[in-house]
Amino acid sequence: MHQPAMKGFEDMNPTVPHTALRSALIVMLAVLAIALGVPGTGTMEARAQGPASVADLAEGLLDAVVNISTTQTIKGNDGGEVQPPQLPDGSPFKDYFDEFFKDPGQREAPRRANSLGSGFILDAAEGIVITNNHVIEGADEIEVNFANGDKLPATLVGTDPKTDIAVLKIDPAKRKLTPVKFGDSSRMRIGDWVMAIGNPFGLGGTVTVGIISAINRDINAGPYDDFIQTDAAINRGNSGGPLFNMDGEVIGINTAIISPSGGSIGIGFSIPSKLAVGVIGQLREFGETWRGWLGVRIQPVTDDIAESLEMGTARGALVAGVVKGGPVDDGSIAAGDVIVEFDGQAVREMHDLPRIVAESPVGKAVTVKVFRKGKLIDVTVTLGRLEDGEKLASAEDSGSEGDEAAPVKSAKVLGMTVAELDDDQRAKFEIAQGVSGVVITEVDANSQAEERGVVAGDVITEIAQESVTGPDDVLKRIEALKSQGRKNALLMLASKTGELRFITIRIE
Repeated sequence: MHQPAMKGFEDMNPTVPHTALRSALIVMLAVLAIALGVPGTGTMEARAQGPASVADLAEGLLDAVVNISTTQTIKGNDGGEVQPPQLPDGSPFKDYFDEFFKDPGQREAPRRANSLGSGFILDAAEGIVITNNHVIEGADEIEVNFANGDKLPATLVGTDPKTDIAVLKIDPAKRKLTPVKFGDSSRMRIGDWVMAIGNPFGLGGTVTVGIISAINRDINAGPYDDFIQTDAAINRGNSGGPLFNMDGEVIGINTAIISPSGGSIGIGFSIPSKLAVGVIGQLREFGETWRGWLGVRIQPVTDDIAESLEMGTARGALVAGVVKGGPVDDGSIAAGDVIVEFDGQAVREMHDLPRIVAESPVGKAVTVKVFRKGKLIDVTVTLGRLEDGEKLASAEDSGSEGDEAAPVKSAKVLGMTVAELDDDQRAKFEIAQGVSGVVITEVDANSQAEERGVVAGDVITEIAQESVTGPDDVLKRIEALKSQGRKNALLMLASKTGELRFITIRIE
């Protein structure tokens, strides 16, 4: 790479010996490259090998990491419930099943099951220990084990299955505790070195080192997935253990792996400290979580939906419905709105919104930026509590009486046959009373509607964000879209139970 430059330099200095010149230049370039950290030099090679040693760091942290052992009573069968299968006379399996089920009333005694995980001391003064919810879920007894063999019973302070975090408490007077503190996971970058300490396969304090392989991972483990991915070896038993940065701060709680074999293949996931800190604070204060709640049902904004709404780039979260009695049931946010910003934070995709809202304080007044009918507008809403909202949302499905529409003939449009939603149709498709609109009675095979998952019994409630009450409304709205040169029709559909969703269908 440098040969042409060196050759030119030699031509300019013909009196300098060739070998001496080359040697001098190589030395000068090597020194300069090392000083600047040029790729391919000794500096980068040393960095590629990682830190020279993490021995001092690990030595200071090992006492803060604990093993979590639990005991759980597994109920046996109560007898008499499992009956032998009914087989025809002469079946070759009849004798086998008769023997297996010869005593259908036989009872299996309850048994005790043990499990192991990891955790870490967060607060030495109060004896606070952090681990995963799945490590202690269903446990009758929880015990914290230390590296020197000490054991202390633990009580459960609070747990959050949604983020898989649990807070335990031990008696700080029984033993000197070594705490660790949380760092800022949002400052970590892909490629940063990290260290995991845990209890893999029950072996006790084990240290592994790797890098952050990815951030903001969604592995469909929960509604607030935002995992740190690492190649530091994490195995069964590491769950609940800490992921440290090179300053000895906890920037993640190890919680899951992807592995066909059950062992580490270099794909592990940690709950970022940015998410964990708030949850742990709530569990310590209330014994349960207090998450912000907006009271909307959302779905992704696809390219087709973005085109139908004339919003350009697909972004944000599309509001598919509003929970009755929720924070925005006053009309401040409506079905068809696209939430693109919440309390100053951009909502790039649907998955961002639940996490951002949940991290916001209950009762806080926030500004929400929505895209509505071609314009960006700001609305102010006061957040409710998610845990209360979940009860309200589950009760909403009972519905209320729907409005009657004037009788009209059925119509065929966009690969669907639609009709008035009268009592007969409601009974035929078992549609809840709270659902109103135009019922789809038939979907053409191989149509776009079929591809979008539309089925007979779905109800069209809106087209292009305007409500429809009869087949004639549907035809008028489609014709209006055609006259406007629109390529897609945005439909809001309700299922027979009232669950709403948006789809787009290409206007032929």
